[in-house]
Amino acid sequence: MATPFGRVLTAMITPFDSSGAVDHGTVWDLARHLADVGNDGIVVAGTTGESPTLDVDEKMALFRAVVEAVGDRVVVVAGTGTYDTAESLHLTAGAIEAGVHGVMAVTPYYSRPPQQGLFEHFTAIADASSVPVLLYNIPSRTGRRIEVETLTRLSAHDRIAAVKDAVGDLAFTTQTINACGDDLAVYSGDDILTLPMMAVGAVGIVSVAAHLAGEQVSAMVRAAANDDWGEARRIHLVLAPLCNALFAEPNPMPVKAALGALWQPVGEPRSPLVTASAEVVSAVKDALAAATA
Repeated sequence: MATPFGRVLTAMITPFDSSGAVDHGTVWDLARHLADVGNDGIVVAGTTGESPTLDVDEKMALFRAVVEAVGDRVVVVAGTGTYDTAESLHLTAGAIEAGVHGVMAVTPYYSRPPQQGLFEHFTAIADASSVPVLLYNIPSRTGRRIEVETLTRLSAHDRIAAVKDAVGDLAFTTQTINACGDDLAVYSGDDILTLPMMAVGAVGIVSVAAHLAGEQVSAMVRAAANDDWGEARRIHLVLAPLCNALFAEPNPMPVKAALGALWQPVGEPRSPLVTASAEVVSAVKDALAAATA
């Protein structure tokens, strides 16, 4: 199976300064840090990047900043999909102009379009794109699942290369891989399910945990890709408490708090998210210490 974006990508948080504005200096530092710790790629302005609270100008500036920070060291995938097809096309054009290597298009949220609406929305983005497209299937946040039949139709498009599968259903993942075969690479969109999904044919992960344990996440994924399932399982079990702690409260609250405590300040989440609780931050710290010991 092809790996159009590599095997390990981090869904990068968006750092903010004390006033709540995007902190471009820390964006630069974090992108370079992620490139140093085992990532093949970085996803910018996705769920973990608080995309619903970023305006168009902020997203465009983020795309440029990350591309400038890492160049061609890692793949840069820009989150350009929104609930509005026209805005998605505008963001896609701007991201490509900024030099990204791929774009990610999430299921349009809130409006709950039918499957034909999803097909037409994603096709419009792919038609307008000159870089590979990563679909993002996350029904718990969007209220609508991209069904297997629709994924199969979309996989025939030359520029639709992969799907980030955050459905949370291994049977659905299996059905997707059976139906789409080599036409659509599947990436896990849920850290705790990465190894089980790779066991049925997923190629890698778009990770939150890799902010903190990039080397360990990379080692697990590469062990699985090399059929060293014993080593992959060992690392998976070590990482499991960290993965659970990072999602004990809404993402990206825990990972932003942990990065601020253990790496460098990245600011608070934008409202309506809030600062992670002390109990969750403590659990993340303890789990990380055990995973990296």
